[in-house]
Amino acid sequence: SYPKPVAAFIAGRTAPPGRRMGHAGAIISGRRSTAQSKIEALRQAGITVIEDPSRIGETMAKLL
Repeated sequence: SYPKPVAAFIAGRTAPPGRRMGHAGAIISGRRSTAQSKIEALRQAGITVIEDPSRIGETMAKLL
């Protein structure tokens, strides 16, 4: 168990499979590479997943 709060925001939830994203080599391929699978893995690890980037500040304030 990590003693400090951890929060994450995963972008690209609406990106279609096979779509190249902003930086070189970023491509969604297969179930393990989807934004949703990453969100699920983070939640299973006990990490707070922030759904909207505008809520990062308030979420971190609550966690701290």
